[in-house]
Amino acid sequence: MDKSKAGYTEGIVSIIINSLLFVLKLWAGIVTGSIALTADAWHTLSDSISSVIVVIAVKLSVKKPDREHPFGHGRWEQIAALFIAFLLAIIAYDFLKEAVIQYRNREATQFGVIAIVVTILSIILKEALAQYAFYIARKTDNVSIKADGWHHRTDALSSVVVLIGILFAKQFWWVDSLLGVIIALMLFYATYEIAREAINKLLGENISDELIEKIIETAKTVSSEDFRMHHFHMHNYVKHQELTFHIKLSNQMSIEKGHQIATDIENVIFKKLGIRTTIHIEPLDFEHPHD
Repeated sequence: MDKSKAGYTEGIVSIIINSLLFVLKLWAGIVTGSIALTADAWHTLSDSISSVIVVIAVKLSVKKPDREHPFGHGRWEQIAALFIAFLLAIIAYDFLKEAVIQYRNREATQFGVIAIVVTILSIILKEALAQYAFYIARKTDNVSIKADGWHHRTDALSSVVVLIGILFAKQFWWVDSLLGVIIALMLFYATYEIAREAINKLLGENISDELIEKIIETAKTVSSEDFRMHHFHMHNYVKHQELTFHIKLSNQMSIEKGHQIATDIENVIFKKLGIRTTIHIEPLDFEHPHD
């Protein structure tokens, strides 16, 4: 799956559907006089904004490396995810504030049939968008698309709150306030997860044991010589990954042969794993401080 094309398509589909839902919810809110539906409409519009951010990030991330950015622009995906997390935090705070105010004022919302139909339609479409975004994110490992998926899901959850409020408002005047607080806390958790993942990738993550094993297995296919590999470091630029590590070779080996082994390892890692590699060569009996 083409990562850039998939991200761009997901963003465009989200913008179109969210814009249509915004108009529909706003119309229903005005017709029924429902403040909750009107607020939910503006929440949906915020999803369109996050999708616009995803599209812009995808466009920026595929730019080729240049003099100022020799490793490409792939990290725009993480930056976009942070923007979306910020939007989610604002929405979560607004939900929490409105829920508290509504409870203090003992407000009970009255809804009609139009509100029920529009809300159910919103839940179905928004969860479908969320599942689509999560699917694309799994296939492409794009954190900004994953963040956009969470944004879709929060809108679906907010519509669930509205629907429950519609069904039980007459029996329990406070149910809308309670569920508003619950959804707000879920949104704050989603914000934390999205921001944590994006920040970890920006700061640099430790290379996984599984990938190290795969690298060692791949490297061992190029030579029968005895060499040991250690001190692995990965620099992830999303579209471009830079790997560095040390190999220990026989003290009696010529510089030319050692260089050839290192070059062959670098080539096979790039061919099979798509990772650019730089290797530091050491004598086999050298004791490195980090060994």
